[in-house]
Parts: sequence; structure tokens; C-alpha cells
Amino acid sequence: MLSRPLNAYLGFAGYTAKAPFDASMMVHFRKRFSDEDLRRINELVVQRGKEILLEALAQAADDDDHDDRDSSGGGAQLELDALIKPADWPEGKNWGTLTIDASCTPADITYPRDLKLLNEARTTTERVIDDLCSQSSGFRRHRPRYDRGLARAHFLRVAKQKRPRRRKVKAAIKHQLGYVRQNLKAIDALIGCGARLSELKRHWWQKLLACSELERQQGLLLASQTNSIPDRLVNLVQTHIRPMVRGKARAAVEFGAKISVSVQNGFPFLHRISWNPYNEGEDLIAQAEKYKLDTGSYPERICADRIYITAKNRHFCTRNGIRLSGKRLGRPPKDPDVTTAHKHQLRSDQARRNEVEGVFGSGKRKYSLDLIMARLPAGAESSISMAFVVMCAEKVLRLLRLFFVLLFGWIYSFFMAWSAIRAPEGICKPCF
Repeated sequence: MLSRPLNAYLGFAGYTAKAPFDASMMVHFRKRFSDEDLRRINELVVQRGKEILLEALAQAADDDDHDDRDSSGGGAQLELDALIKPADWPEGKNWGTLTIDASCTPADITYPRDLKLLNEARTTTERVIDDLCSQSSGFRRHRPRYDRGLARAHFLRVAKQKRPRRRKVKAAIKHQLGYVRQNLKAIDALIGCGARLSELKRHWWQKLLACSELERQQGLLLASQTNSIPDRLVNLVQTHIRPMVRGKARAAVEFGAKISVSVQNGFPFLHRISWNPYNEGEDLIAQAEKYKLDTGSYPERICADRIYITAKNRHFCTRNGIRLSGKRLGRPPKDPDVTTAHKHQLRSDQARRNEVEGVFGSGKRKYSLDLIMARLPAGAESSISMAFVVMCAEKVLRLLRLFFVLLFGWIYSFFMAWSAIRAPEGICKPCF
């Protein structure tokens, strides 16, 4: 904020070293854009980028009308038929390729363990009890009488082991769960004696609610002898995060928002953000309908993973003339040439599906989708949506840069050919 051009841009009459606003104001600016607003901005960026490319191509074509067509160099022209729908495309005919897939954007939390979560709940409830007891000297008689140092020692005795036995882990969980229950009962007794939870900070009040829910879930897990429960808590601060069973080689379970992405002829779009697990195969029909709403026609083919190839999605694609990537149903044809053609087509569709995998790779390596630092759900969703806005903007920028590079190469080759033809007549060669 100390540069003079920036002060002039912000409307100041002269130079000032004082910051015009606090850094936290950027959070309020970000909150003004909802997830739907950012998706709409992404669509407008792509639409305007395509219009700029068409205008540049039209201008280049007008400049070439008076030139020799033989020396125009067809390789120097940027073909946009794969990116932009031609204006004379027949109505009702499918066009383009839609590539879809889903991934997880991990949140900035430690790997959740039941024992570690219960130990954090124990320390949180102890902090709340101390704050409530400080309101009056008569409240201290409700403080739990267990030794806090011994409770921590019970936790560390198992947590520091590299591979503790399941029996020891379960015993430690029972110990920590008992401490948490004592603390919650003490908090209820303090409230009954007149202690006010309203004097607690909002952070501790929300963590206390999470501790109560964690105690309920862990009690059910111990009683039912199971390892799964609906809406399982994995963090006491970011309570909206749920475990996503992905089955990947690097991490079988990830913790963060699950996103569904579609790549429409080279441009990535964010279709859905969910904090709860879901089957991404249900999004194929909605993504195809969105493609038709944007381009005016269904895609010619949809390249997707095996989880998308369901009976419902097959019927939808067959009914609308869409070719869905994947193996065909029924017996293979007797003609070997047809079988070979089907294999080549399947291999081509699988290679095209790498496009969306590249979007995930670049998004996680370059646009911070591998670790979402925002703690609130709205902030995390805004960060994810902004990443796709920037990806589409840079895609348009690369296409414009490629167009001008090709245009400069064509002009250079034209002048070099012209100088080679006119040099014997004594005309001066152009200098570069």
C-alpha cells in the first residue's frame, strides 16, 4: 500500500504511508461473492475469452484478404473448432467433448484418531470448567477430582507407541471417554448452580458442543463394536469435515470437500462441492444438461470413469445420442475389424479423460487445492471456486499468447519470403 500508483488508484489526493484498510477487510470482500457468483464469473471469463479469440481471428482474416493465399501458411492459423462451437453448426446435432470426474480437496487438519480426539475433548472441557469456576468461588466444589496429569499420562502411554495393540488402544479410549463424561457432568452441574455459558468465548462454546457430540458418537462406537457411524466428527474445530473413502493408493481416506469437475472442450468448470460423501455417478446427467444450457447442444461424447457408467446414465446417453466412454454391453462382435475399432475408440476416450486428471494435478500443485487453509465452510468453498476461475483465465491467456506467437511467425515468414522474391530486383530487404 506504499506505492504511489496504488494510492492514486484508490482515490487518494496524495501520497500517504498509512494503510487504507486492514488486511482482515479482504475477508469481508471475499464473503460478498458466494459460490454461485464465482461459478458465474468463471463462465463469463470463459465466454469473454472465446469472444476475444474470435475477434482476433476475424481481424487476422481481414488483414490477409489482400495477401496471396498460397503464402498464407495454413499451419500458422489457430484452429478453434475444438474449443468454440461453429456458428453454422446444425441445430440439434451434438457437438464437443465433456470430460468429468471427482476428487477431494484435503483440509488443513491432522489425521484424526479416536484417542487423539478424545484427549483434545478432555483438555477442552477442562478449560471450560476452569472458566466457569472462575465466575464464583462456590463453583469449585463441582470440579472433577481426577488427576489431570495422570489422565494425560494415560494418553501418552499409548499415543507414543509406534504400533500399539488394539486392546491397549481400546482401553485408552475408554479411559479418555470416562474423563470426558465426568467433565460434561461437571459442566451440567455448574450450569445448574448458576454458571453462565454466555461468558465463554464463541470458540470454546462451539468446541464444547463438538465435545458433547464426540462423546455420544464414541459411546455408540464402543457399545456397538463397529468402526463407522453417520456424520462422524474428525475435528473439533472444523466440524463440517467428513471422511471421504477414496480408495487411492496414496491415501485410502481423505478429509475435506469432495468436488465434481467437468472439462468442457478444454475449460475446467466446478460443478459441485459437498462436505458429505456422495456417488459422483449421479452428477453425469446434471453435467450434461448444464453443457447443453451453455452450448445449446449435448456433447458428442462423454469421457468418464467406470463409476459413471451405470444403467441410468447409459439410457440417458443413448436417448440423447451421446457416446459414453467405456466397454460396450453384450458379446463382442464377430468381425475382428469392428472389435479393433472399438478398442481404438476406447483407448482414445481413456486418453482424453487424462485431461480432467491434469486439471486436478495442476490445481493441487499450482493452485493450492492440495491443502485448503480456510477453516469455515464458506471460506473453503470460495477458495476452491476462485482456483477454477484463475485456471480458466490462464487458459484463455495461454490461447491468446499462442495466437499472437503464431501470428508473428506468419508475418515473419511472409516478409522473409517477400524479401527473397524481391531481392534480385534491387529492392531493399526489410531489416529485423
